[in-house]
Amino acid sequence: MFSSRLKWDAPPNPLSRLLEEKRRAGIRILDLTESNPTHAGLAYPGREILGALADAAALTYEPTPRGLISAREAVSQYYAERGAATDPARVLLTASTSEAYAYLFKLLADPGDEVLAPRPSYPLFEFLAGLENIQVRQYPLRYDGVWHVDFEALESAIGARTRAIVVVNPNNPTGSFLKREEAARLTALAAEHGIAILSDEVFSDYALADDPSRAPSFAAGSAEALTFTMSGLSKIAGLPQMKLAWIVAAGRGADEALDKLEWIADTYLSVATPIQAALPRILAAARTVRDQIRQRAASNLLSLREQIAGSAASCLRVEGGWYAVLQIPRTRPEEQWVASLLRDHDVLVQPGFFYDFETEAHLVVSLLSEPATFREGVQRLSGLL
Repeated sequence: MFSSRLKWDAPPNPLSRLLEEKRRAGIRILDLTESNPTHAGLAYPGREILGALADAAALTYEPTPRGLISAREAVSQYYAERGAATDPARVLLTASTSEAYAYLFKLLADPGDEVLAPRPSYPLFEFLAGLENIQVRQYPLRYDGVWHVDFEALESAIGARTRAIVVVNPNNPTGSFLKREEAARLTALAAEHGIAILSDEVFSDYALADDPSRAPSFAAGSAEALTFTMSGLSKIAGLPQMKLAWIVAAGRGADEALDKLEWIADTYLSVATPIQAALPRILAAARTVRDQIRQRAASNLLSLREQIAGSAASCLRVEGGWYAVLQIPRTRPEEQWVASLLRDHDVLVQPGFFYDFETEAHLVVSLLSEPATFREGVQRLSGLL
């Protein structure tokens, strides 16, 4: 009776069951996986945000598939401030980056086609691709003191049904930015094979340091290959509940792609008018939120490194975003390390296999967690190690 797009009957994993038991018992959990900025104790400019949502323009419905021009101009201004000139005509609004992926998969791929996605990375692509009846093939990121794309493996993964290469810049959870040389090589590879680049840049505002070798946003465009850049309010404003994101199309074939994307968007018209009308003011107000997140991530990362110094754990290099990866001894499976931390120490972290790390043993922690919780949780983790 139901489709086979997803594994609907997948049971809860043991970690989820243990966490639920702890919470039902009222036990305080030191959550080092917090990814919701609205739960992270940040000071939001509430008056400005709520005032922006009271715009009278929200009372008039203009069904514009690409989005209101005022909102698209605000997105262009956002990129202009970052040195990436972007024409508002090349911007198309969506309700989320997940919806942006869905639109792009619909645009580029037929059932059975493939997209390439990085490993390790956030465990979302298989679900989104499955809902569109397409396949995900992974290409590895390698670590030798710095993360980099394994281009030999990437090139060998390109087949007759490959339609796009997904890049996450900076990657989640490794926090690694794409370098200029890598971006140029990816662009040349995509152009050679006639496939698109899908660049997920939701964490791009959260660099921990300047790096001249870092690749600029794909929103700036290149004449060689068709590129789609995605971002949105969930991360850059810390407002996942506001449900507004965007696609910026650039490069060879961008005009035709946008015309076709407009057909898809017109079918759904999912972006609410109030948030479109509010976008210019919300983007302006969001600067204070981004500053807090950057400061929080930097402070927690410093605390993490200090507390694990001399222990059996090491923190892999992180360049941006709000996650950190720990490499720990392979004396037991990751699942046992994570279960032991939760069961015996009331500390919640994520195992590396959640993100498809090729080898064990890794733990992933969120640098967004409140500092006191983070410090105490890492102290218990370090004690166990």
